[in-house]
Amino acid sequence: MNLKRKLLLAALPFAFSLAGPAHALDIKFAEIHPAGYPTVVAEQHLGKKLEEASNGEITFKMFAGGVLGSEKEVVEQLQIGAIQMARVSLGIVGPVVPDVNVFNMPFVFRDQAHMRKIIDGEIGQEILDKITHSEFNLVALAWMDGGTRNLYTKEPVRSIQDLQGKKIRVMGNPLFIEMMNAMGGNGIAMDTGEIFSALQTGVIDGAENNPPTMLEHNHFQNAKYYTLTGHLILPEPVVMSKTTWEKLTPEQQALVKKVAREAQMEERALWDAKSAASEEKLKAAGVEFIAIDKKPFFDATAPVREKYGAQYADLMKRIAEVQ
Repeated sequence: MNLKRKLLLAALPFAFSLAGPAHALDIKFAEIHPAGYPTVVAEQHLGKKLEEASNGEITFKMFAGGVLGSEKEVVEQLQIGAIQMARVSLGIVGPVVPDVNVFNMPFVFRDQAHMRKIIDGEIGQEILDKITHSEFNLVALAWMDGGTRNLYTKEPVRSIQDLQGKKIRVMGNPLFIEMMNAMGGNGIAMDTGEIFSALQTGVIDGAENNPPTMLEHNHFQNAKYYTLTGHLILPEPVVMSKTTWEKLTPEQQALVKKVAREAQMEERALWDAKSAASEEKLKAAGVEFIAIDKKPFFDATAPVREKYGAQYADLMKRIAEVQ
């Protein structure tokens, strides 16, 4: 036996000892939200539970604040297994798994409690399964609460008439632009990062989002009225790369599902606390919260639900029937 081969064989046991326990798996979790945000905190706890329950066979590292790229880039990396887990918005999933678009419909949920009942129940599980069984190469595990979206504007909107002709920033999805236009506003798509200066310079008259976002991006400095339309209540799935999922033992897969579901419930409590605290801070900064009659807004968006929801008519009916 030559010396080179001898050295190689001698080094092998050492190499195996460095490899750690069997089924060792390193999970990189990508999040666009910053450290301390409700989703990030719940997902970090999920990771800690995975590490502890797997006796170190699974290690977990959180990459918050978008450091691993935009959501689109993260999904591409998940699909090839370069990133193992992430929370993604439905806008990213919709083009591949059309059924998730039912949750993007304006006023498909009566309120936050209704939305939570849906994602906790069989409809929520069906949609997760559809993502898992699609060509997306992702396994959908749980839902995070992305909050209730309302209008915030420079001039008060106390009725649907007050919204007429106002330029309102929405997310870049034709459905959301048409929703705003149907309510009489003028929907303008732009990135979150552009909203502050657009409000300041009068390019837009307002935007729509949840209280934590309005507060943390300082939009309240230029928009002092927050109208409780509740037009969108968006859940967001936590997903794992299918490549990673298939490396797990059945026991590890069951563990991942269990802790993901626990994270779904934990994030909700964190979200409610964050939202309430943000609301208090906004009020202290002079923002007026305006309760309105939602029915005219609901009625105005009926054509949008008919146009975009035609293929999900049965699903929407089932959602409406859940009390």
